[in-house]
Amino acid sequence: MITLHKFSDDFCEENYVLMALHSGLEDYALAYTLNKALKISLKRSKTDLDISNKTSFPIYEWKDKLNDRYWTLIVNTSIKDEYLEFDDLFRNETSSTVYHLLPEYKDVDYLLKIEQEEDEIDSGMMDAILEIPKIITAYQIETNKLKSKQNLII
Repeated sequence: MITLHKFSDDFCEENYVLMALHSGLEDYALAYTLNKALKISLKRSKTDLDISNKTSFPIYEWKDKLNDRYWTLIVNTSIKDEYLEFDDLFRNETSSTVYHLLPEYKDVDYLLKIEQEEDEIDSGMMDAILEIPKIITAYQIETNKLKSKQNLII
């Protein structure tokens, strides 16, 4: 007789807050700006977040031991150039394909994931982010409604 074990969705759930950031800054510049504004220490990870063989997303991370938080800044868009191989006419041409970490939030430039016990962002943190001149807007994403939340498992 075969025994089946089922895990509930809550078993693998982690507590985190997810913020959407809209900004024209490059990823390294945004990480630097967030570090200054929030007094944190995001650093580029040695490995990117790979969600498939097709694409990867740069991430910046920091473990806040004092407040027991794990911060991750993730680029939401990845552009991959692929060489066209089907015809001599277009042999040396490339085609660009755009991938999104969260396809339901295609207009979001960056995602700030904060693993913590609380499920709300503290208002002082949100105010500090919104005061950064190069951030157009920022808001919290309700993670329980995300269809592609498995992409956020780091």
